[in-house]
Amino acid sequence: MKRCDIIGISDKREQWFSPEVTKVIQGGKVFSGGKRHREIMDAYLPLGYEWIDITVPLSVVFEKYGQFDDIVIFASGDPLFYGFASTIQREFPTCEMKVFPSFNSLQMLAHRMLLPYQDMHVVSLTGRPWDRFDEALILGYPLIGVLTDRKNTPKVIWKRMQEFGYTNYTMTIGENLGNDVSERVYTIKNEDYTEDAFGNASLCCLILQKTADRPRPLGISESAFALLDGRVKMITKMPIRLLSLSMLDLRQRRSFWDVGFCTGSVSIEAKLQFPHLTVTAFEVREQGRQLMQENARRFGTPGITALIGDFMETSLDALPRPDAVFIGGHGGKLVEMIERLHAVMLPGGCLVFNSVSESSRQLFLDGIARAGLTLVQEVCMAVDEHNPIYIMKAEKK
Repeated sequence: MKRCDIIGISDKREQWFSPEVTKVIQGGKVFSGGKRHREIMDAYLPLGYEWIDITVPLSVVFEKYGQFDDIVIFASGDPLFYGFASTIQREFPTCEMKVFPSFNSLQMLAHRMLLPYQDMHVVSLTGRPWDRFDEALILGYPLIGVLTDRKNTPKVIWKRMQEFGYTNYTMTIGENLGNDVSERVYTIKNEDYTEDAFGNASLCCLILQKTADRPRPLGISESAFALLDGRVKMITKMPIRLLSLSMLDLRQRRSFWDVGFCTGSVSIEAKLQFPHLTVTAFEVREQGRQLMQENARRFGTPGITALIGDFMETSLDALPRPDAVFIGGHGGKLVEMIERLHAVMLPGGCLVFNSVSESSRQLFLDGIARAGLTLVQEVCMAVDEHNPIYIMKAEKK
C-alpha cells in the first residue's frame, strides 16, 4: 500500500461528506473498514467496489492491504484519536496518508451535554489496563473522558470507583452516539445508583464530572492504617517512609517494587503521591493480602499488585522489571535478596533499605558490594523515642 485516505464517519445511517471527501470516495476502488462501517457506507460507494473487512488477526488485513497501491479506509470518529490511523502509521510507515476526521465519541457526548471540554483529561480503557484511569482518579482531574469496551463497561468502571472510595464523581454515559435509532445519553449520580441504572450497549463512552475533592495527604499517620495484629511497631514510621520515598526518586521511575510490604504503607504512599507508577508489592505473610486490600481501599490507591509468598521463591519472569526497589523485610536473607533484585533491576535503578541495627546495616553493605551496586546516600534518623534508623540508597550503574 503506497497511499491511503482514512475517513472518519459517525453511526448515522445518512452521512454528509464535503466535496473533497465525496471526490475521494467516488474515485476509490478498494475500501476497508469494520462490518458496521460497510453497512453504513454501502449506498455511497461506487459500483464494483472491493471491500476488505477489518477483523482480527490484523496481520491478515495488512497482508491484503499490501496488494494494493491505494485504499480508502473508514473509521469511527477521528481516526487519529485512539484510532486506526496510528495503526496504519506504525504498520506502513512509508505510506502517504490523508485523514478526514469526524467528531470522536467523547466530543459528541460533550456536545450532547452542552459541556465545554477543553480541559477534559482523556483515558482509554479499550483493550487497555486500568493504569491511566487509576492515575486520573488519584490525581483528581475535574473532568475525565473515558473510552470503554465490552469488558471495561460503565458498570464495571463505576464499581471500581466505588470500591476505592471515588464517590465524588457523576458519570454521564453516551450509548451508540450518532445512531439515529439507538442513541442514549444519561447521567448517574452516587446517590441515585442502582444495579439497573446502566444500559447494555457495547458502543459507549462516558464523562466523569468531579463534585468534590477527595483527600490526598502527603504523609499518612501510622495509626490511620489497618495494622498487622494491631502492632503499630510493624509499620514504617511516616517520617522514615517519606524520606525513603524521596530517596527512591519515584517521580522519574516507572516500576516500583516493595519487598516485604506488611501493611502496604510504603506501596500506598508511593501510589498516592506518584500514581503513574506500576507498583508491585511482595509479602510472605498471608495476612498481608487482606491488609493491602483494606488499606488500598481506605486511601484510594487501586492498581497495586500484591503477591503473597517467599520472595526468594516467587517467579519474577512475568513482572515489570523495577527501576526502584524498597526492602521492608528480608527474612534473614538480605544478601541473597539484594543479589536477586540486582539481576532483574533495570540499569540506573535504585534500592533503598531501612536498617534498624548495625548488623543489618553491615549486611546491606555486604549485599550491595557482592551484587555490584554502589552506595550513593545514607541518612541516620531517629523518630520520637525510637532507636536511630539508617536509610540507605544504592544504585545499579
